[in-house]
Amino acid sequence: MSTSCCLCNEFIAATEAAALAAGRWMGRGNAVQADAEAAEAMYQALDRMELNGTVVIGEAEEGTGSRLVRGATVGRGGRAYDLAVDPLEGAGILARGQSGAVSVLAAGAPGGIMTAPDMYMQKIAVGPQAAGVIDIDRPVTANLLAVAEAHGRKVGEITVIILDRPRHEDLIAEVRQAGARIKVIADGDITAGIAAAVGGTGDHLSIGIGGAAEGIITAAALRCLGGEIQAKLWPVTRKQVELARGHGIDDIEATLTTADLVKGDLVFSATGVTAGEFLKGVAYFRDGARTQTLVMCTECRRVRFVDTIHLFSDERREIRL
Repeated sequence: MSTSCCLCNEFIAATEAAALAAGRWMGRGNAVQADAEAAEAMYQALDRMELNGTVVIGEAEEGTGSRLVRGATVGRGGRAYDLAVDPLEGAGILARGQSGAVSVLAAGAPGGIMTAPDMYMQKIAVGPQAAGVIDIDRPVTANLLAVAEAHGRKVGEITVIILDRPRHEDLIAEVRQAGARIKVIADGDITAGIAAAVGGTGDHLSIGIGGAAEGIITAAALRCLGGEIQAKLWPVTRKQVELARGHGIDDIEATLTTADLVKGDLVFSATGVTAGEFLKGVAYFRDGARTQTLVMCTECRRVRFVDTIHLFSDERREIRL
């Protein structure tokens, strides 16, 4: 692929637009409306771009009103991309005024992003220092020991991120028994995986059962960062098994690696909606706002944090840090 054709800079505008739309709903208790406005803003931004985009991991099912459903096409024509989007990850925490909500997008060449039905996925994700030492089929304690050794630490000095869900009670008990530190989060499956791979967050791995779509988007981010994710689909009904086969997944118990979930050149963009571990949230000021975005591109081989001032009027005002 030619770097001159890469649209990584343009994809930033899509997550920024979604974050700006969602940010106005912080703490207002309406997760549904915030999510809907984020999705519409992202759709409009993508549809203005010179690309031929197909949504392979979408925002909602048909009939909900969202225009970012699986199979939707966006763009004015040009280079073909498969798109995995989550215009507002953490709609619930945004509605409660809590930290960690983001707008996320991953883009790759056609066929570069795995598709899966809406279902659960068991996952373990680590950063580059621990890539190659995890095994989802081993006991949790064995993985904790391996990750600690990779970081040159004791088990009691590594931090594990786990979603606060009843299904994780036994997992949390096992991690506690092993002696590792635990960060329990209300939401934010994708950002948890990224936090484990970004130095300085103090987090070392993310583990547990979350959405399959979030797992695939996390894989795109980790591939850009040199990290690793291993996953297994977690169907809860026979219908979900049949749906998985409809996506070409014949072995429902197979271990899925980063390379199974994503391949080829990828762009990943995440804009903070509320302040989190590694991204600032949207800050509004008179006639404008400021956003912070993490954008990564395997084609350009760049990882950037982009601060943007958005001016809502022609009048120029003082910009403060």
